Amino acid sequence: MRIALIHELLTRRGGAERVARIFADMFPDAPVYTLLYDEKKLGQWFPKKRVRAAKLPATRYPLPARLKYNHHLYLTSFPSMVESWDFSEFDVVLSSSSAFAHGIITNGNPKHICYVHSPARYLWDATHEVLERAGQGPFGHIKKWHLGRTLHPLRMWDSEVAARPDLLLANSQEVRRRIELYWRRESTVLYPPIEDFWLEADVRKEKENFYLIVSTLTPYKRIERAIEACNNLKAPLKIVGEGKDYGRLKKMAGPTVEMLGYQSNESVRDLYTRAKAVLFPGKDDFGLVPVEAMACGAPVIALKEGGALETVEEGETGFFFAEPSAESLEQTLHQTRSMNIDPLVCREHAQTFRRQHFERSVRSAIERECNV
Repeated sequence: MRIALIHELLTRRGGAERVARIFADMFPDAPVYTLLYDEKKLGQWFPKKRVRAAKLPATRYPLPARLKYNHHLYLTSFPSMVESWDFSEFDVVLSSSSAFAHGIITNGNPKHICYVHSPARYLWDATHEVLERAGQGPFGHIKKWHLGRTLHPLRMWDSEVAARPDLLLANSQEVRRRIELYWRRESTVLYPPIEDFWLEADVRKEKENFYLIVSTLTPYKRIERAIEACNNLKAPLKIVGEGKDYGRLKKMAGPTVEMLGYQSNESVRDLYTRAKAVLFPGKDDFGLVPVEAMACGAPVIALKEGGALETVEEGETGFFFAEPSAESLEQTLHQTRSMNIDPLVCREHAQTFRRQHFERSVRSAIERECNV
């Protein structure tokens, strides 16, 4: 069976990219189509010889990486690029979509199975927040006006092409709800997995007095809530991750907050096992970090919204803070400072998100769609 893979942006290491990497491991002969490919960051996960990157005009020139791989500059070009891809040589296309991959044209031959991380949040539930942020700073009103004119036709396109995939797999109940709300389609929930690597951690390590965040540093992750709460409590906080929000968060960080940047999986696993708790301060579609943390025996303190409601067992593997604010998180950190969560219970709960189950479900979906 000839299979092609799609992941829209191979420009950073995040949860969606980890799922795409599993697809690539499952089907080692399948080419990987993408709109933007940063070999320096993702070449180890997705070797250049496997990648078929869109030929966007600006990417042909020696521009700085912050411009060359800034997907915001190409938003209006992406729909036509994904529609131009020809998949006639394949039997199945398996896409990993957060915005555009569901819009490819196959007309049922080959079959298109789309794993949806979420309908593009900046086109739907986060539109007003994105526009408000764009309106800040110099020339903010011009940027906000231009972005509004850009997002409207993209939203129309997104809605129209949602009927194209033959099967939609949603990465959580939260995403299934959004698919039904925005696309008027049914989908099957298949939780993303964690690697066995995280389940091999020594959960018996003694916990140390620091909180931990592992995240891409983008505004919607709401890392500033955790920084503000820990600043006020003078609580030690270590932040692992990279992204465009690094500079802003660095300026906010008080003396007890440590920005660690990118860390290897081995280093992150060690931090998980030693952390007092892992903080998950924003609303996410699913969130692999809480599951990885629990696999390593770390309790999770998360916002009581989104995918965390499907992964964290309150009082058993972690706690929730009710309101999307630093004050609410601060209150929960204070109330749970003497928490007593069993690391073995966390590990046992994380076992339900093993990779083997995910792979079996994906293969079964392909076989059903192709009548194999």
